[in-house]
Amino acid sequence: MKQLTFASLQVKNLEASKDFYTQKLGFEIGTTNPQACVFKYNQGEASFAIRTPLEPIEGKELGIGVAIWFAVNENVDELKEKFIGNGITTAGPIIETPFGRAFHVKDLDGYKLTFLETKEK
Repeated sequence: MKQLTFASLQVKNLEASKDFYTQKLGFEIGTTNPQACVFKYNQGEASFAIRTPLEPIEGKELGIGVAIWFAVNENVDELKEKFIGNGITTAGPIIETPFGRAFHVKDLDGYKLTFLETKEK
């Protein structure tokens, strides 16, 4: 296997999740259709989608055990404060990882999103 080229998260409410990712986190919409919304981040360097469920999800807990990491150009201290200002509850403090400094947020369905300020700039 060479690389992961795309990720798609099943969400309970497509419109609410679309608002969360665009209005709260600042993601840009690449394309959209009635079943999905594809986001681009950092001028299209990162791309992933949220989508309506592929199978019934009633009564199921989404997001458990799933973490998606985004390397960012921003200072994570400033980015975390920006997200808090947008009404997002972050999941814990900024941490030191082998890859750089990072922090986590959870989306509306419990998916953990990690924003990483890499050691290389």
